[in-house]
Amino acid sequence: MKKGPESVTCSLDGIPDKLAESNPDSNTSNGASAKEKDMLSSPEELETVQLKPSREKPRKTLCGYLNKLGIKGPIKTWKSRWFFYDENKCHLLYYRTAQDVNPLGTIDLSSASLDCKSENGEGIFEIRTRNRIFTLKAISKQAMMYWLQQLQMRRWEFCNAQSRFPVGSSQLVNEPPLGRTNVVDSEDFLPPVKTPTEAVGLKAASLPAPQTSTALQNISLKHPWTEIQNTVYNICGSKQLWGNNGNVFSFDEFQEHPGNPDEEQEAKMEAGCAVKQGTLEDVRIEPRLNWARKAKWMNSGFPGLAEELHQERSPMDKVGVLQQQILTLTEEVKSQKELVKLLHKALEAAQQEKRVSNMYLTAAEDKDRLELVRHKVRQIADLTSRLEALEKEKKELEQTVTLRESHIQELKEHVQLLMEKNHAKQQVIMALTEQMARELSDPLQETNTITVETLYKQQEEIQHLKDDIDAYKTQNQFLNSEIHQVTRLWTSVAENEKALLMKCACLQAQNCKMESKYLMVLRKLQEAVPLLPSSHAELVRNLIQEALQWDVKEGEEEGLNLNPVSEYDEYGFMTVPEYEVEDWKLLAKIQALEIKSNNLRSQEVVEKPLRDRWNNVGELSPSAELKSLIRSGIPVEHRQRVWRWIVSRHCSHPPDHYQRLLRQSESTEHPACRQIELDLPRTLTNNKHFSSPTSPLIPKLRRVLLAFSWHNPAIGYCQGLNRLAAVALLVLEDEESAFWCLVHIVENLMPADYYSNTLITSQVDQRVFKDFLSEKLPRLMAHFEQYRIDVSLITFNWFLVAFVDSLVSDILLRVWDAFLYEGTKVIFRYALAIFKYNEEEILRIHDNVEIYQYLRFFTRMIVDGRKLMNIAFNDLNPFPMKLLRNRRTMHREEMETELCELEQIKAAYVKERAEQRPQDLKEVVSEEEEEI
Repeated sequence: MKKGPESVTCSLDGIPDKLAESNPDSNTSNGASAKEKDMLSSPEELETVQLKPSREKPRKTLCGYLNKLGIKGPIKTWKSRWFFYDENKCHLLYYRTAQDVNPLGTIDLSSASLDCKSENGEGIFEIRTRNRIFTLKAISKQAMMYWLQQLQMRRWEFCNAQSRFPVGSSQLVNEPPLGRTNVVDSEDFLPPVKTPTEAVGLKAASLPAPQTSTALQNISLKHPWTEIQNTVYNICGSKQLWGNNGNVFSFDEFQEHPGNPDEEQEAKMEAGCAVKQGTLEDVRIEPRLNWARKAKWMNSGFPGLAEELHQERSPMDKVGVLQQQILTLTEEVKSQKELVKLLHKALEAAQQEKRVSNMYLTAAEDKDRLELVRHKVRQIADLTSRLEALEKEKKELEQTVTLRESHIQELKEHVQLLMEKNHAKQQVIMALTEQMARELSDPLQETNTITVETLYKQQEEIQHLKDDIDAYKTQNQFLNSEIHQVTRLWTSVAENEKALLMKCACLQAQNCKMESKYLMVLRKLQEAVPLLPSSHAELVRNLIQEALQWDVKEGEEEGLNLNPVSEYDEYGFMTVPEYEVEDWKLLAKIQALEIKSNNLRSQEVVEKPLRDRWNNVGELSPSAELKSLIRSGIPVEHRQRVWRWIVSRHCSHPPDHYQRLLRQSESTEHPACRQIELDLPRTLTNNKHFSSPTSPLIPKLRRVLLAFSWHNPAIGYCQGLNRLAAVALLVLEDEESAFWCLVHIVENLMPADYYSNTLITSQVDQRVFKDFLSEKLPRLMAHFEQYRIDVSLITFNWFLVAFVDSLVSDILLRVWDAFLYEGTKVIFRYALAIFKYNEEEILRIHDNVEIYQYLRFFTRMIVDGRKLMNIAFNDLNPFPMKLLRNRRTMHREEMETELCELEQIKAAYVKERAEQRPQDLKEVVSEEEEEI
């Protein structure tokens, strides 16, 4: 422990909290507090040292002597060390003795694991850190279990205190429940071990340190400077005590504060431990010098002497105690003498070098100095020659030793052979002797003797086995508690890490949102560049160029990449489109940032709960709950299964029907075959599975379309079917399943004649959609009519291919989930939701050309699928399927009437042109007639 005025001053700040820890069964804390009040009487002292009484019951300081397995060269030796636990850092410090000031090393327990193995020996346990394994040995099994339990408990408290989520964190992150981290669970795998007061605690510091066989064996050669510092500090402390009165047994100065010697000793030991924690440094208080000297004397050369002298009554007992202290000091002096010898040798070499340097410097002339240098050179040459001779002699001796060792090895082998022969002969003699004894002795007595000996051996073996079982039970209980605690620590760390990741995700989402807003501002400035001054326009161009050069992926590599935006999604669709127009490249950047922000925000809050709900869905059956789940979007891992179930409910699969269609398409060429070949390269150009003519899905798509053309001759093939079949192939992967999905869309979901030559039903749906648009979004429809915008030019393709190539892939597949389950009204709902999503932006445009240009790409800028779904199914008033059928019937009749009128006009025009043609021919005069 620390000594001197500094150490005493430092320890005073921790005395009220620490004194009760030394002996909770006694009233030491009250006595120590009274002494503090007596000593700290001046106002200056009260300002320097503040006493902080603790209301909670303090616990004992964890300290004591343990043997540590050290490595000195190739030999492993046990060294006695004083171990002290630092509460602030969760470190286990170890010193050579309890009186040392500087530790020889530390063990970080915050990330360490504890282990005890019965086969290692009694009292031996291990502390495994990231860099090293420390092997320690207690004096008994009880002391070992006490250390292990205490280290476990304090590691748990420190890790929980460190891992709690900081106060005042973002409200976007849910803090982990405090109930899990405040207190260790009551379930105990191993009963609490009683404190071995003779081996652990502050009383152990007053006992002599366990001695080893040699004086230098316990000295740490790995930390010589620390050993020297501790030795000098201890020697200085002893000299101060001996120099006061000349009598080391003078107790006059210790009578200043009468009290219980046990309490005083516990207070001093606790004060020393508080010093090792480093609470205060370089604070000097002169009025407490006598009390500091008393603590020094108690902790330096004669630990526990005052207590023992007061307790023992007979002179002989006192003499015995003093003799024990003399032996302790003798061993200490031996070890210090060895260190002094080493220091003397180093000092003699330094003095010799100093004398030579002085002779060189005091030489009056250069000749003398040159002569000194020459003398040194001659000495060096002489020493070099002697060294060479010694090296040569060393090599000869090494060769001689090698020969002798080989000869000794041969002799050992010969002796071993002779010993084995002798042992074999002895065994033969013993066997023959036992055989003769058995033949001469009574058979019954022989049997009884063998039975007794065997029984005795078995009892011994049984006892050993019981001891082993008890040891393994204890080891198993401790290891179970260690595994349980480490698992809970890992769970706590994982929860905190998850909370931090959620917070980081929210911050990244906010950052992406701000960057997208910045790019939107640049986009607006880009449109206004012609109206800006030249200097401002140049600045805007530079900012736009910098924004275009910044890559989203490079930005992600610099920090934590929680949710990377890959180039392609799970189905091969490009997540960020590549616009060829220079002015639209900023839109691609904005879209990438919006996608990342939306994914980060919805990953834990929306997507994970939805995925958990889908994982709990067993056998699929129509229900309101399933309808709600499908509208929210089917996760990737469940989408294929659900689509197959939906298609199988509405389409009967005749056996080998698809294979027959394929054979028919191979034998006979369909009229639509040429058109199919033309459309294959133009299918889903933004998907990597169809972007190349050599892609493996291109032949599959060709076979699916040819089989459908033979399955439904009335339609054959219509432009748009290629994109429907391609999406079905991407999700279902199987050709036949994709074929039946296409049949389900064309024949069950879409009305009749939707893909006929006239596309009459498709045109009817456009008129129905305009009616719904006028009812649901009257302001927007009035705006379109004001600038003569025909929305069917934009929406016709939406309805024909169910938004393929119009929406982002993630939103497109969610639309298809609901579309396959509910029918075409989903297309109307999402079409209205798209216009509602962008209504305010469209209303701010007051030019028909700009409106058309905006309507060309505005669907690709929608990245928040949850918002679009809420608009489609919640914000817009619902309309039943019956209303949709009635509107279709009404507009179909109107369109058929208009088509009949057009046919009549066309027939009349053709008839009129046919009648006029002969007259025109008569009026035409030939060239020959003109010449005549």
